[in-house]
Amino acid sequence: IDRMEVIEVSSYTENEKMNIAVEHLIPKQLEKHGLKQEQVHISKNALWKMITNYTREAGVRQLERKIGDICRKSAKEILEDHKKAVSVTEKNLPKYLGQEIYTYQMANKEDEVGIVRGLAWTSVGGDTLQIEVNVMPGSGEIMLTGQLGDVMKESAVLALQYIKANASKLDINPEVFQNKELHIHVPEGAIPKDGPSAGITILTSIASALTRRKVRAKVAMTGELTLRGKVLPVGGIKEKILAAKRAGIQDVVLSEQNRKDIEEIPSQYISDINFHFVTSASEVLGFALTDEVAE
Repeated sequence: IDRMEVIEVSSYTENEKMNIAVEHLIPKQLEKHGLKQEQVHISKNALWKMITNYTREAGVRQLERKIGDICRKSAKEILEDHKKAVSVTEKNLPKYLGQEIYTYQMANKEDEVGIVRGLAWTSVGGDTLQIEVNVMPGSGEIMLTGQLGDVMKESAVLALQYIKANASKLDINPEVFQNKELHIHVPEGAIPKDGPSAGITILTSIASALTRRKVRAKVAMTGELTLRGKVLPVGGIKEKILAAKRAGIQDVVLSEQNRKDIEEIPSQYISDINFHFVTSASEVLGFALTDEVAE
């Protein structure tokens, strides 16, 4: 492979998919189904909903199939009901494509204890990943659920070990590690998850649960954590940031070494997001945790 030129192609953004659909996919499908441009009109809101709630892909193949479905049902309406034209809007879209297939979890409305939003990269783009931690009476064990891979399990152990080593700085009574049990869960439970990029997210959720300090609602984060508390860079930043924007996230915490990746993203995609570049776990906790302590 070192003799070849490797070209990495990232997934399309929603705006790119929209432009491809308007300029290429819709005219192509109309012609394929024997329809004229003026006979079928798909509104921009309907097209946006098709992209976000009816397809989940890196490319546009599924989107083209959905447009084809609309064209076939529109042709049937024009023929059987003698309609001159069909208008597809956001409201009547389920009539042509059925109910929504995918939903996106929006940012939490209120600051909560032990719940932190992470950013994940998948083969079909970025997504947000909520990590939940509960503390209960026990014998110092840690329970992990949500189909976590080996690397992600190690990230949880690393986060807990860092907190144990810095318990006094975080105002945590060392006795809780002997008489309490931690349960870490990552919804959605049926989907396998792995990788080191949730390290600082798990750290923040555990620290919040043990200190009872609330986590900022509209914060998301991604970064690998080391045993000494350093925050290392991760990949898939462009896709993760677009997922954060889609979820209504206002602040994103990243490794300082990922600053260069942000500079490569067009400004229109990141205009509403504040970026906080960190080098250590203490910086992550200092920003993400509020001073409000839950009862």
